[in-house]
Amino acid sequence: MPLGYVMKVSANGQVSIPAEVRARWKAERWTTERVVIADMGDYIVIGPKSENPFEELVGKYPGKGPSTDEMRRMDREEDARYEEVREAAHQSAREARS
Repeated sequence: MPLGYVMKVSANGQVSIPAEVRARWKAERWTTERVVIADMGDYIVIGPKSENPFEELVGKYPGKGPSTDEMRRMDREEDARYEEVREAAHQSAREARS
């Protein structure tokens, strides 16, 4: 499998996707005629558009994430640590001025 392909862009901005690439998409259950293009600034990334993108995520992120209550608790703990550090810095500054 080549690392890349050189393709000609038509005057209308059309590009032909090589047959080898299209065949691989079909082999990987990408049975669509639509593609997604990500503009990365100085280059683009092109890939097949999934008919059901949520199904593609199954198994990708296993396990259940934290609940809303757990996330709030974690945020409060982080805020408390930040405030402790901030207060310690202010206290040090006050002592240095004294």
